[in-house]
Amino acid sequence: MKRILLYFVTILIFTGCANGQTKNRNDFAPIPKPAAGEAVATFGGGCFWSMSEALSELQGVNKVVSGYAGGNTKNPSYSDVGEQNTNHAEVTQVYYDPKVISFATLTEAFFFAHDPTTLNRQGPDVGTDYRSIAFYRNDAEKNTLISVIKKVNDTKHYSNPIVTQVVPFKAFYAAENYHQDYYRTHGGSAYISSVSVPKVMKFRKAMKAELKPEFQK
Repeated sequence: MKRILLYFVTILIFTGCANGQTKNRNDFAPIPKPAAGEAVATFGGGCFWSMSEALSELQGVNKVVSGYAGGNTKNPSYSDVGEQNTNHAEVTQVYYDPKVISFATLTEAFFFAHDPTTLNRQGPDVGTDYRSIAFYRNDAEKNTLISVIKKVNDTKHYSNPIVTQVVPFKAFYAAENYHQDYYRTHGGSAYISSVSVPKVMKFRKAMKAELKPEFQK
């Protein structure tokens, strides 16, 4: 029984978010321009499959795009990022209505959508591409990120301190089309059901009051 369990865990690790195919650039998702009155935020917290789903369920969030940021190479592919040759992290770019949800609330949600206390790791996914990282576009957002980190640390929600990188936003590259809405389109996969679903369920519990009505059940 133990051997079977060990085999199953090993399969999850090696068929999880770390694996992907190199695609032609035409297969990459477009990067939407913000609509009038819409704001944009970018966060990385492990595999973008669950992070994108979690943040998309918040009231005021209009759309999310899975992609890459924080690196030093233009137009990286999933395999490039997974091989840790570009210094990019898997991230979620969020397009939201600041009249409905504030950047501060969105930031809190981000910290509840993953474990921000583990350095370069989220569950079975290990590497700098899975690091916890939050981007700011102005001084107000930087101050908010620092303030929310202190708030979450002070509440002792996590037994260890947050290690999230807080860095200025420079560039975002959308991931391949097959990564968009991956959580919803691949619900039967072992990784999604065993790794991503528990993270999203935990997120829903922590952020219930801020969720869209259909996810408050």
